[in-house]
Order: sequence, then structure tokens, then C-alpha cells
Amino acid sequence: MRITKKILTDLAIWMVTFGVLAGIVFPFFVQSLGVSKDIALSSSFFFATLCAGVTVGAINYLIALWVIRPRLRYLSHKMGETGAQIQKATYTGDWTGCSPEQCSVKVESEDELGDCAIAFNNLLDSFSESRNVEQAVVNFTRSLSSTLDFEELAENALAKIVCYTGAQAGAIIVQASGELEIAASRGIKKPTTLLDSDLVRHMFRDGVEIKFEMPENLIIDGIVSDFRPHEVIALPISFNNVPIASVVLASSAGFKRGDLRVARLFRQGLGLALQNALAHRQLQRVSALDPLTNAYNRRFGMKRLHEEFSRAVRTRGNLAVIMFDIDHFKNVNDTYGHLVGDRVIVAVCAAGQRILREDDIFVRYGGEEFCAILPGAAAQSALDVAERIRRVVAETQVEEGEQRVNVNISAGIAVYPDNTVDNEIDLLGLADKQLYNAKQRGRNCVSI
Repeated sequence: MRITKKILTDLAIWMVTFGVLAGIVFPFFVQSLGVSKDIALSSSFFFATLCAGVTVGAINYLIALWVIRPRLRYLSHKMGETGAQIQKATYTGDWTGCSPEQCSVKVESEDELGDCAIAFNNLLDSFSESRNVEQAVVNFTRSLSSTLDFEELAENALAKIVCYTGAQAGAIIVQASGELEIAASRGIKKPTTLLDSDLVRHMFRDGVEIKFEMPENLIIDGIVSDFRPHEVIALPISFNNVPIASVVLASSAGFKRGDLRVARLFRQGLGLALQNALAHRQLQRVSALDPLTNAYNRRFGMKRLHEEFSRAVRTRGNLAVIMFDIDHFKNVNDTYGHLVGDRVIVAVCAAGQRILREDDIFVRYGGEEFCAILPGAAAQSALDVAERIRRVVAETQVEEGEQRVNVNISAGIAVYPDNTVDNEIDLLGLADKQLYNAKQRGRNCVSI
């Protein structure tokens, strides 16, 4: 308001001053038009022209006051109101009252005041875009910190990156233990084909952003149909300046400049999050595996047995458990030593793992005792698996110098719901009883 008054006051002074000067100069001007000097320089004519100049200046001021002042007051009011809304939202976090639609100024003319309104509206748009980007980064960072599960983190990150960039397809590729793997993908039928892409390999080799328009040698399979993207970009994700992952995005229409800027902001936090998730995954794998055989250890195996038993009860499905151990294993240790005994355990474990299906679970339960968990397997299927393991182990030899060490196993089977049990521990106990029965029958056999 003070700015408006000062502008109008200065305007009034200049207009009145201009009117007075015009009144003073006018008598001399009219002489050039033929008016006699006596009339033009008379005191009455001087007074009349002076009054006319002051009157014209006052009228111009009043016109400016009537036309310009409301527009200046409107601009001043909107700017002040917007400033107060922004200050309030800064501390409350509620930005609903600060949208460009609510705070923008009407552009009523194409003059300097109209230019001021346009500039103010552009400033609001830039501020709104800045807020949206800031909120996007905050949401993205929050989603990264919400989990340490590698697969979940990668899926969440890719979903937000695809959403904010408008990509039709995308994938996150990580480099773990020297190998590339697909951590997450969207809109791609065969994401593993990206692992052989020169685009990805160059990105990991050079650690720089790579962008192609209308590539000739890369086709991404969409969910509905194959499409040739107009633009493909590979963004390196680094940790300690070393590329550990790549975000590959494809767009049929091309990416906007602002979209890629947001993606580049996202990757700053993604590198640390992926590194932490990879370390967590590796730690979980180490804690779940038996160090000698790389089979699941007892603790993790019992956790998986509990999960599978609960699923079988819930879905009224089958669940089979095979318990087996190495016959006369103490004699192997006493005859050949514990190092050979360890090699025998590894060989038996490898033989058992070769027989099982992909969804089956193989556990080193104790020293020379093993457990196979077969989700969905009925009694006959479990018996077939146990017999195959027994035969394969019997055919396995461990070399010790010129000697060949052969071993056999005994196995016991329990199947839910054929065996009525209340929990997985009881089911495991029944399988252990059947293992004892197999040993009582002479070993190197299966009991069910």
C-alpha cells in the first residue's frame, strides 16, 4: 500500500509540475502563431494558461488515480496475500492454499502492469514446480527408507521413477557379485534381454548417462505390444563414485527436460538405498545358509517349514517332509578323518539338492542329518523323491587318495494332511520317527 501511495504521489507531483511548466511556456509559444506580444505576455493570459496547465495536470492525476491505482492496489494485495499464504504453509505443511490457480493475478492489459502480472504468475508457476519437485524427492526418499527388502525397494523406486518421468517402460539393473541382474521392471515382457544390451554395458563401463533417440538395435517389449521407443535413457546409479546400478527408461514420445531432471535428483538417494538393500540381502543369505554346504541352515529351514505348513493348512494343500541322515557316518570320520567326512556331507547335500524341484526346500538339519520340505507333494511323490535321493547318494563317491568312499542314507517321510498333526513340529517329529524305523529295518531304505 505504501508503494502505491508513493507512486501516485510522485505521479501527481510530476503531472502538476508539467502543467505549470506548460502554462509558463505556452504564452511564448502562441507568439509564434501570430498572437501579439501584448496579449500573449499579459498577466491575465499568463494566469489563465498557468491555471489551465495546473488543471490539466490535476485532471491527468485524477484519471491515473481512477485507472492505475486500483490495479496497483490489486497487485499489491495479491502479492501480500500470497506471501502470507507461503509463510503460513512453510510452517504448517499445508500448501493447498498456495496453488497457482488460487494465487495468480488476472492479466487485464498488455501494458507494463500486464507484464508485471504475467511475471508474477510465472514466478508462482516456478515456485509451484519447485515445490512439486521437492515433494517428489521427499516422497521418493521416504519410500526408500521404508524398507530394506531389496526386491520391494527396487519395485517401489522404479514405480515412482516411471510415474514422475512419464516413461512407458523401465527397469532397474544392479551389479551384484560381479553379475548383472534385473532388480525390477515395468512394461517389459523379457527384461533379461536388457542384460545383453550395449546401452547398459556401456553405462556400467563408463559410469555416464547415456541417451538414444530412435535406436536401431534396441526394441523393448511392451505389456500389450512391441514398440520402438522414441527415446531410451540409461541413468547410472553410483555408490562411492562406483556404478552399482542403472535405471533404464523408454518413452514413445520422448522425455521432457524437467522429467529427466527429477529422475537425476532421485538417483542421488537411490545409490545408498540400493547398496544398503544389497548388503542386507547378502547378510540374510549368509545368515540363512549353512557355511559348509550352502544349504539352508536349521534356523532358516524351520522358519520356512512354519510358513509352508501355515500355507498348507490355509489352502488345504499337501506338504511333505523328508528326514534323512548318512548311515554309519561316525565310521567315515573315524576311518578317513573329519575333513573327508565334511566332503562326504557336501557330496550328499549336493546330490539331494539336484533331485529337488525349484520350489522345494533343502535344509541341513544337523551334523549329518538333512531335511527336505516339499510343498504340495502327496505321499507317493514324496516317496519317489526320497528313493531318488537315496539312489543318487548310493552312486556318489568321494575320492580319498586311491580309495573311493561310498555312503548310504536312510530316510523317513511324513505328509500333511495324511498325518493328522497340529503344527509343523509334530509333522517333523513324525518324519523323524519314520527315519528311526528305516534304521531299525537295516538302513539304506525309506520309511513312510
